[in-house]
Amino acid sequence: MSETNEKWTKEEILDIYNKPLMELIYEASVVHREHNDPLKIQVSKLISIKTGGCSEDCGYCPQAARYHTGIEKNDLMPVKDVLSKAADAKATGSSRVCMGAAWRNVQDGEDFEQVLDMVKGLSAMEMEVCCTLGMVTENQAERLAEAGLHYYNHNIDTSEEYYKEVISTRGFNDRIKTLENVRKSSLKVCSGGIIGMGESVDDRIGMLMGLLKLSRAPESIPINALVPVEGTPMEEQDIIPVWDVVRMIATTRIVFPKSTVRLSAGRTQMSKEGQALCFMAGASSIFAGDKLLTTPNPGDNEDMQMFNILGLTPTEKKKDNKGKVKIRKDQPETTEREKWSRPGHTIDRNVAATEKGKAARRELKEAK
Repeated sequence: MSETNEKWTKEEILDIYNKPLMELIYEASVVHREHNDPLKIQVSKLISIKTGGCSEDCGYCPQAARYHTGIEKNDLMPVKDVLSKAADAKATGSSRVCMGAAWRNVQDGEDFEQVLDMVKGLSAMEMEVCCTLGMVTENQAERLAEAGLHYYNHNIDTSEEYYKEVISTRGFNDRIKTLENVRKSSLKVCSGGIIGMGESVDDRIGMLMGLLKLSRAPESIPINALVPVEGTPMEEQDIIPVWDVVRMIATTRIVFPKSTVRLSAGRTQMSKEGQALCFMAGASSIFAGDKLLTTPNPGDNEDMQMFNILGLTPTEKKKDNKGKVKIRKDQPETTEREKWSRPGHTIDRNVAATEKGKAARRELKEAK
């Protein structure tokens, strides 16, 4: 059970973020040890169950159909393939699986039923199960919970103000609405953001303020470092310094003392020493495997070597939702319809990347 969000002001969080780094890491590590075993780390496996072809224009994402990034659109992965990948991950120390689909929002129908079968199969394997499928209605969240899902991930990405510089095809409030729909079910909330997209420090604090506005604190907060991908609007962004990642993780740990803080995308850009500082500062979870959806990630062997050096031990699956979900005998066709927004404002770098993508596809077509 997550706690009601504590009341912090933006100025208070900014003061924490700007503390001398060594003092910040120390304070965060003290908070971390009050609520966690500092020598335990949860290892998660991220499986892209439906890759590419997304209709959105998220400036950081290589799966957007409008950009030319070399990502091929794939159909929804068969259930047996998902379960096989999960079994392999469990054998190498993962206790958690997160399935990601490049969808704007979940739509009722055959594909959603297939995802529910995936969730049921993974839950039966005694693994913690998370999904990130785009925007969801309250009814869809309930059905996912009934199938055995534990967490639903939907990142708010950045501050509400900077969000408008990143995405124009859905609004920030759609993100918040999805998280509140998830919260109304028995599902736990996983939501965080990305740093290194050209945002200011104020925007990073603004992202945390966005999470504080939720009715309850997210049980899980992933902190991602942007991985610039050729063809996306953010392809020329500089790699964010590891010190910024450490500061963000430490600040998140202090502001959300009981949430799991996840060191997510961008680890290939960090040394083992840099990652060790992140763990000292309060990160207690990573994603394992050589790929995160479509971007590189350290392999299992490399991570196990790091764990051995640091004395970290992968955790087992945590307590699940068993007994907490009221199973409905009937699943009537829902008439529920959320009205998700399409702001449609112009983001120059997104438009430029879209035009570049069109030109690249024309060249490929003409070359055939």
